[in-house]
Amino acid sequence: MPSLAAHIPSVPESGIRRIYEIAAHLDGVISLGVGEPDVPVAPHIAAAAKAAWDRDDTNYNPNGGIPAFRRALVEKLAADNGIHVDVEQVWATIGGTQALHLAMQLTLADGDELLIPDPGYTTFTMSAKMLNARPIPYSLTPERGFMPSIAELETLVTPRTRMLVVNSPSNPLGAVFSREVLGELLAFARRHDLWILSDEVYEHFTWGSPHISMAALDAETRMDADGGIERVFSAFSFSKSYAMTGIRVGYLVTPSGMAATMRNMQEASVGCVAQPDQYAALAALQGPQEHVAEAAAHYRANYAVATAALDARGIRYLEPTGAFYLWVDVSHATDGDVASWAERFLLEERVAVAPGSAFGRSGEGWIRLCLAAAEADLLSGIAKLPAPR
Repeated sequence: MPSLAAHIPSVPESGIRRIYEIAAHLDGVISLGVGEPDVPVAPHIAAAAKAAWDRDDTNYNPNGGIPAFRRALVEKLAADNGIHVDVEQVWATIGGTQALHLAMQLTLADGDELLIPDPGYTTFTMSAKMLNARPIPYSLTPERGFMPSIAELETLVTPRTRMLVVNSPSNPLGAVFSREVLGELLAFARRHDLWILSDEVYEHFTWGSPHISMAALDAETRMDADGGIERVFSAFSFSKSYAMTGIRVGYLVTPSGMAATMRNMQEASVGCVAQPDQYAALAALQGPQEHVAEAAAHYRANYAVATAALDARGIRYLEPTGAFYLWVDVSHATDGDVASWAERFLLEERVAVAPGSAFGRSGEGWIRLCLAAAEADLLSGIAKLPAPR
């Protein structure tokens, strides 16, 4: 039979999804691996999707999304993120995942390089490899409070580097980058004329550190009269904030002047996002927001419970300032292969956790626990973790 493209075998498997798929065939699993909110979708969001189905709003719509939805996104971006754009810079996508991939498709050619965080979200590597681009990891270490080092980035950039990926709040670490750090990253990108891909999927979940959008900073600090977004693509999602992971709606915010290109990209890849899904997202934007605040409070309460349980057992973890994850050190039990250990732990103890190595080489020996879970499940799962001797 014919062969696949030569670079496709290099696309790595998601270590998170591997655990998820195994767990799906087991009974009685405590799920702390995948980033799935444990709160239900708000009734007004579900009602909006149902109403769209009942109206038979199931036809094609513009490549960028339903006009009312795009206008609402423009208003949200201005009010919440300080990003001032027109409708033709906002594009509805199939979750944040497609938004990330679209930005890479637009900017990366065969053999191009992009700088990605390590540890970092698995899709950064997977999407780059699918495009036959080369992901180059930059380290986020506890010694630096999980902040990137500009000095290290300067050693990694080459003539083939095209993009810098920034993720704040971070998955899996929960780190939130300050305005100062983001400014340094922006200055670095300007020095080397790089695109920036800003993953802001966890924008609504920060703990004491405000979320700052890179695109807003880009426009604010430009020296010319235009004052628009010059080099930042911003990826957002409704999945985590509104517990809409399976509804699959996100959006990509682009620099200006890309409307015609974006229409072609959407048409050639997905055409458009389903109308009922967009109406659900529109209701999420325009409806009451109390359920988002309640979910954030629930996750933060779970953090307090989980860290107390880990402290009691002498298990090391790293304190997050955003998202809803906990980065936990189990290196004392994994023999240098946390991925294999996580599979055994799932099969023997019926607890699903995400192996740290799924997020990059520096994640070896660590696991990511999802705090978006019932308190009882969280405590039961932690009780089964091996404690240091």
